[in-house]
Amino acid sequence: MKTNKIITLSIYIFPLLVGCQQTIEEKNKLYEPLNPSNIDANAGDWKPVVLTLANEFPLAAPTPTNIAVYNRELTEIKGFQATLTAEQKASIQYWSAGGVLRWNEIMRELVAKRNLPPASNPDGTYPAPSAANPFGYPQFPFANPPYAARAYAYVSVAQYDALVAAYYYKRLYNRAAPYSVDATIKPLVPATNLPSYPSEDAVVAAVSVEMLKLLFPADIAYIQQKADEHMLSRIMAGMNTRSDIEAGIQLARQVAAKVIARAAGDNMSRAIGTPAQWADLESQTAATGETPWVSLDIPKRPPMLPFFGRVKPFLFDSLTTIAIRPGPPPSTKSTKLLTELEEVRRYTKNATRKEIAIVHDWADGVGTYTPPGHWNAIAADDFVKQRFSEVRWARNFALLNMAEMDAAITCWDTKYYYYNPRPTQMDPSLKTNTGIPNFPAYISGHSTFSGAAATILGHIIPSKAETYKSMAKEASESRIYGSIHYRSDCEIGLIQGAKVGGFAILRAQNDGAN
Repeated sequence: MKTNKIITLSIYIFPLLVGCQQTIEEKNKLYEPLNPSNIDANAGDWKPVVLTLANEFPLAAPTPTNIAVYNRELTEIKGFQATLTAEQKASIQYWSAGGVLRWNEIMRELVAKRNLPPASNPDGTYPAPSAANPFGYPQFPFANPPYAARAYAYVSVAQYDALVAAYYYKRLYNRAAPYSVDATIKPLVPATNLPSYPSEDAVVAAVSVEMLKLLFPADIAYIQQKADEHMLSRIMAGMNTRSDIEAGIQLARQVAAKVIARAAGDNMSRAIGTPAQWADLESQTAATGETPWVSLDIPKRPPMLPFFGRVKPFLFDSLTTIAIRPGPPPSTKSTKLLTELEEVRRYTKNATRKEIAIVHDWADGVGTYTPPGHWNAIAADDFVKQRFSEVRWARNFALLNMAEMDAAITCWDTKYYYYNPRPTQMDPSLKTNTGIPNFPAYISGHSTFSGAAATILGHIIPSKAETYKSMAKEASESRIYGSIHYRSDCEIGLIQGAKVGGFAILRAQNDGAN
């Protein structure tokens, strides 16, 4: 079904009202228990992202396994295993798929829950979510695509660095898992030769809690509940003792503190800007003789994070953001723009059923995981088939999500540098096949995200490289079929995304994990 050319206020009010009542609905996909083909026991030698060294934070040696204190921990496990309820068995099965996988699912659901733009005030202005008052209206955050890309990146990086540190200490202390110490304890998930101290699951759960407190503060009770369930499942499964878990928590909190310090200084706090700065963006573009972008929302909505392009990237420095900025879009007065606008008109009137289906498949709008989350979901299903270790899961998601965050940075830098109008602004008679995003056209966000994701995922799983490229092209062209982007927005966006993905590949080639 085609939509009106303007996203009216009512489109925002409905999801916002239901969003106030909604809860996080887990997908609870049934996955086989994590049973890696390679446990990556040397991962403590891999290069972390934010940490200087894997052993930057000290972790005391565990108690020996032949003393009374440790035996009491074994007794706790036996007590659980003797009386497991159906609910506890289900929890063990759920978390056995892998902590990184499950926390990625949880994060995607948090993004979808919070991806709700606020409705306007009676005077036509719009309230902004505040981290200082996350439960006030509108609740913090508004998890739009740039915010979501940054959230996915910080959580994934923290998980990866914490696991690299954990694997360093696993090898150093080499404490055997409970089921290896006491034959009466049964491993209820696939057993490996990986030492149990500190617990990799506790590291993942605890570092995720600390990061998500920062990023989704209104959901902290739910987040802590999931972490508690995750860590307890490993004790019940016979994989870790209580002291393994506690050591993982201690290490994770230290790693998270350093990652959070990086986030505090990455310029995200300045990404919204001020009304005066927003006006300058429009007037500066008009001064060049070009038609500047304007919001088509009613009432007119402020631009979405216009200074996100100044956020500090992970894979390169901020000067590189400027250096790799694409050249300008076709002039709003050019024949080329008119030609591309005519192509959009054709899709408005003649899009096929298949093309409309592609639009909806890649819409990723309000109430969804956003485009970066869509690619996380694709990656998760493919990573399962590769039988990666927990630490390699974390490494691969860190590579993907650093690429997605940096793609967002370069994309938003380009969008607000050129401030280019969308087709629906140039031709108000156009009716789109999807909602109109509230930010400039050039370059396409979907295309940039998809180009970056396809490039790094193709490196991680070479056998699927061409499939990922085809998916990225489809995601990119969906925005033309939807009548909200010109072809140049999409083609240049794909190129820019691939360029960012190349930086992620360079990182992967030098992190010691290949």
